[in-house]
Amino acid sequence: MFKNVKTLISVFSLLFLMFRASESLAFDKMNRLGVGMSNQLHNDFPALSFKIQKNRSFAFGGLAGLSTDPNSGGYGVGMKVYRNIFDEPQLNFYMAGMGAILSNKINNSSYSGFQFDLSLGSEFHFTGLNSIGFSFEFGVSAYKKKEFVFQTLGNNFIVSAVHFYL
Repeated sequence: MFKNVKTLISVFSLLFLMFRASESLAFDKMNRLGVGMSNQLHNDFPALSFKIQKNRSFAFGGLAGLSTDPNSGGYGVGMKVYRNIFDEPQLNFYMAGMGAILSNKINNSSYSGFQFDLSLGSEFHFTGLNSIGFSFEFGVSAYKKKEFVFQTLGNNFIVSAVHFYL
């Protein structure tokens, strides 16, 4: 009987230490502003982006891209909402929704429209370099410029986002 109690205490102590250690090593981004770049808009303009983690579960962000080229210029402005699913010390998994307004010229004709994305993704940080976050996402996108298009998406970290957290 005494041996079983010692084993039980040892198991619970080990589990407690494992869960406490992962919490203490996790990168805390709450109320930190991340600024960087993204190329998620369907008008192919690189966009400046921001992301701020409001609590452990939710973050929001925005992106804006602009080109003044007289033949193929335009703009794109969007907002994004993130819902964290799972956290690890250098990595978090999330669901995201984005809505954007698009406008650009194609063959000297101006088009404007919208874009809506639903995606699953992850943001990771290298150990010792916690201020830079790299994201990748996959999901579905619906957008309209000339015609309405519904498509799957898969964004690597260069297309999805790179943020520097202040």
